[in-house]
Amino acid sequence: MPDYFLGVDGGQSSTTAIIGDSEGRILGMGRGGPCNHIKTGDGRAKFENAILGALPERGLHFRAACLGFSGGPRDKDALVRQLIPADEYLITNDGLIALSGATGGKPGIIVVAGTGSIAFGRNTQGQAGRAGGWGYIYGDEGGGFDLTRQALRAALRMEERWGPPTSLRDKLLQASGAPDANDLMHRFYTTDYPRPQIASYSRLVDEAAIEGDAVAIDILHRAAQDLAGFAASVRHALFAPAEPAIVCPVGNVYRSQILSARFELLIGLNDANHFRLPEFGPAAGALIEAWKLAGLSPDTRFLPREEKAGSR
Repeated sequence: MPDYFLGVDGGQSSTTAIIGDSEGRILGMGRGGPCNHIKTGDGRAKFENAILGALPERGLHFRAACLGFSGGPRDKDALVRQLIPADEYLITNDGLIALSGATGGKPGIIVVAGTGSIAFGRNTQGQAGRAGGWGYIYGDEGGGFDLTRQALRAALRMEERWGPPTSLRDKLLQASGAPDANDLMHRFYTTDYPRPQIASYSRLVDEAAIEGDAVAIDILHRAAQDLAGFAASVRHALFAPAEPAIVCPVGNVYRSQILSARFELLIGLNDANHFRLPEFGPAAGALIEAWKLAGLSPDTRFLPREEKAGSR
């Protein structure tokens, strides 16, 4: 009988599973619902449906299974072992599988900038470390929420006439329908504007920067500096000064060419860094970790490239 391996990315919006064999061939891929319901009244049932619904084939016994979850594995470990039969398990957080996917399982660092931000890395000895990820009140510098916050602060300064003029004010008001920046600030404090929605306005910073707005350009450059700082912190903790390290950007914020170009430039100031776009997505990263758990290192060329986008 062939050996089967399972990799699962359990996120807040969806669950993705990939099954492979010991040669690196992909035998199936599926998707299910979000995995963040476990603490709700019917959370167990929804969690089970998300996991089992993502499996492209039922009834398999796996030699090794790796599942990475947003929010960590603490309340999911025992239930996963009941749902999925396997000889070996690695039940971990989504940062590890995102890193493994981005670097193809090699040592390195990812710098995630979606709604929030965090850097996560692992060295050749298997030691892991992180920087950032403090949440939207005290941190998340360079993430989408922070970019919108900086844009609104610039609009408020302009409105009160103690800051420079910027097109960000008009863009924010037009996009939101608010009469002025002060009103928009109060709207953002309400539950009508969840953090991902506020973060979505960060695209306006990039629009203004492309049009030459100096305030918007400065916001993007400072965000790139913060994100590069996260990478430098993780690198210092895990890698020797001259030791090579892959550094990958992950997340929708890097769709801004101005920000991503500055980030790449800053990462490249250290000659030992190797800037690289993510090779695969987190579900593929989980499968790579399942192979590693069994002491295997199959050819990754069969892994699905279409799964690599991986905004977090």
